[in-house]
Amino acid sequence: MPDGSAPFRVCSFESRRQDEMARLIEKSGGIPTIAPSMREIPLSDNSAAFQFAEELLAGQVDLVVFMTGVGATALIEALATQELDGPVLQKLQTVPTAARGPKPVAALSKLGVKVTIRAPEPNTWQDLAAELERQQTPLNKSTVAVQEYGEASTDFYHWLTEQGADVLPVPVYKWELPEDLTPLQDAIRKTIAGEFDILLWTSAQQINHVLDVADQMGLRDIWLTEARRRCVIGSIGPTASDGSVVSDCRRIWNRPIPKWLISFGKHSPSRRTIDRRIRVKPEFPPDIPRPDRI
Repeated sequence: MPDGSAPFRVCSFESRRQDEMARLIEKSGGIPTIAPSMREIPLSDNSAAFQFAEELLAGQVDLVVFMTGVGATALIEALATQELDGPVLQKLQTVPTAARGPKPVAALSKLGVKVTIRAPEPNTWQDLAAELERQQTPLNKSTVAVQEYGEASTDFYHWLTEQGADVLPVPVYKWELPEDLTPLQDAIRKTIAGEFDILLWTSAQQINHVLDVADQMGLRDIWLTEARRRCVIGSIGPTASDGSVVSDCRRIWNRPIPKWLISFGKHSPSRRTIDRRIRVKPEFPPDIPRPDRI
């Protein structure tokens, strides 16, 4: 950030790592606003987890893919309710396993499972697919179980199917909106009012939820217009970066946390660039109160 310039006003939609995100933004010279956009809800019906255990223990699964650390832990906890955790963990010692990032690797390590295939940064499904190809993992006529993380990774499933694999989805939790929408609603209004210079996205689902809430408020179109016109966007990975919000915006970063945010001060745009993008005053619908009047 240039000497003598005002700090950038940064809004992040992170939920799970709110405090860490705020500290990283502050450390990098920004003024953080954290507007949680998601919460994890364990599935009450764990039939998919039990089906996975049954097929795994019967020797019908050739590869198990873990997409998140939280999901890996939740899966084993679900199996423990039927005393299947021990047999499954033992079986995972002999079946090839793959992980999309360091979190599932760490979670499985605590459970005594060594991951055999690890996706490199930035830990997208494309990176995982490339690593499977690099290691010449046999996929044709194989059954691949995939622990889902909130919503199905349909593109990854399609890629696996193209390789000749049968996909066994294993959902263990889903994404819902936060119970308290006030911070998210405030962030949407403030974006329209030009009170943020930078918006940070760490997953595509965050974008989907912000758009859903903006739509509920009757502000979706104006929010999209002002976010694209006023804000510089930081996003992680191709899934988030290809979202409808960021597709027409300048992307500063496409790096994993924490390196992604630690580089904030070095790679942020100039204050002059930001100032040129935020001079236009927003046109608020007449029935929507301005943030400074709420």
